[in-house]
Amino acid sequence: MNWLDKFERRFGFLAIRGLPRILVGFAALVFGLTWLLPGFTSMLMLDPVRIRHGEVWRLITYIFIPQATSPLWVLFALWFLWWVGEGLERAWGSFRLTLYFLVGMIGTTVAAFFFGSNFSNSMLLMSLFLAFAHFYPEEIIYILFILPVRIKWLAWIAGAFLLFGFFTNSNSYRAALVAALANYLIFFGPEFIYRARHRHEVSSRRKRYEDQARSETEPLHKCAVCGATELSDPNLDFRVASDGEEYCVAHLPSAQTANRR
Repeated sequence: MNWLDKFERRFGFLAIRGLPRILVGFAALVFGLTWLLPGFTSMLMLDPVRIRHGEVWRLITYIFIPQATSPLWVLFALWFLWWVGEGLERAWGSFRLTLYFLVGMIGTTVAAFFFGSNFSNSMLLMSLFLAFAHFYPEEIIYILFILPVRIKWLAWIAGAFLLFGFFTNSNSYRAALVAALANYLIFFGPEFIYRARHRHEVSSRRKRYEDQARSETEPLHKCAVCGATELSDPNLDFRVASDGEEYCVAHLPSAQTANRR
């Protein structure tokens, strides 16, 4: 039983059932209010300074801010969030999805407070997508409703951009990126390490087997004259002559000398 099983047995009652639907519903509500009241999202953003001054609701409300302004793109983003969230809830169950999302929120908050990150909820949503790609790598999504692309390739592209940003930006950005994606690292890091170790062990066992198989096909004895070995003729006897070479009995230098006499 891993640590997630132990957590679920003890704190399973804290699971938020239907979390994806809740996220989508509040995000739709926020978009509607923003449409009616321009600038409304400024009251919801993850702003450490304002949080320190008592606006603690920002610790939660930022997760509902849509990342797009066009109604069409918002509809697509909400559908995508629903699809990803429902898939994760099927694969994990309500408790693990809740815990994953909570750890992501904590990481994003740490990134904002200690590293000045302005990721908002983008990295939190990215962590959901990466987790979905882990469980459903062969799922297909149609880009612009035309081009079919497997989820795993989108995840690889997203990962490449994140890795590029990690190596090209400042140390504070790197630290913020790790903090914001802490949930993905915590949940899937041990599995990646286990897989790497397993591949190394399999590779080592295969190499040992190949070396052993190769050694079994190599002869221990070989006549310096005729090239016969114990593999080519199991009945042969071999001797080492005074010159240091190994011969079968028929080709020992002493035998050849006796025959000439």
